[in-house]
Amino acid sequence: MTAHAPGRTARQYLMCEPTHYTVSYEINPWMDRTRHTDADLAVRQWRRLRDTYLDLGHTVETIDPLPGLPDMVYAANGATVVDGVVYSARFRHPERQPEGPAYQKWFADRGWVTHTAEQVNEGEGDMLVVGRLILAGTGFRTSRAAHAELQELVGHPVISLELVDPHYYHLDTALAVLSADPEDPQIAYYPPAFSPGSRAVLEQLFPDAVLATEQDAAVLGLNAVSDGENVVVAPAATHLAGALRERGYTPVPVDTSELLKGGGGAKCCTLELRR
Repeated sequence: MTAHAPGRTARQYLMCEPTHYTVSYEINPWMDRTRHTDADLAVRQWRRLRDTYLDLGHTVETIDPLPGLPDMVYAANGATVVDGVVYSARFRHPERQPEGPAYQKWFADRGWVTHTAEQVNEGEGDMLVVGRLILAGTGFRTSRAAHAELQELVGHPVISLELVDPHYYHLDTALAVLSADPEDPQIAYYPPAFSPGSRAVLEQLFPDAVLATEQDAAVLGLNAVSDGENVVVAPAATHLAGALRERGYTPVPVDTSELLKGGGGAKCCTLELRR
């Protein structure tokens, strides 16, 4: 296996501080209302994540958290941004539905071109840009019709992938984009999270992909953020970190364990702004 030759570019991210973080409802297998959550710890972990991006030379914008929307911290779900166009989120569960308009307003207020989605989708949680392609998850949250809607909007080929394990309910919990370089796109993923047909598609498109172990996946190790060189990853995903080093990437462990109680990690907290 040849080592990846990293190509790093500065990124721009949107994040939302978890001021109102709690688990007050259960819409994925990670959530348990009877389990104590510590909003102060969540904020400290979030700030460490934000500061890590800043230390790596990236730009972080923030959106104000709204009371009553504890999952707003998972900014990746708020929209999909491709070539300067914002495709709004349209959440499946009523508890999160106000987040879509809140994020869309943030973009509109800053002069971005926004498109109000007609189809159910949960933003970059299920829509991941990999080079010239967009990989799009379905099965739990985002409809296949949203994949078609996004493709018509941005003109990039959208590849539908069926998720089959409720623990990996968004694509970004089961697959990480390591390099979005159109000439050498690279991903890591957990094969059992996908249907047989979708696994076959991934094997054809990315024959050299990093394959995560069950242990990596179970700590949401694939909910990682890469700038093409550095990969912010859950500290407990040790096998994945080793595999990344072998490919020429630098793993940057950042603990987001408190936010994992809501079913999210570093990537869930990070929406990439692609101008």
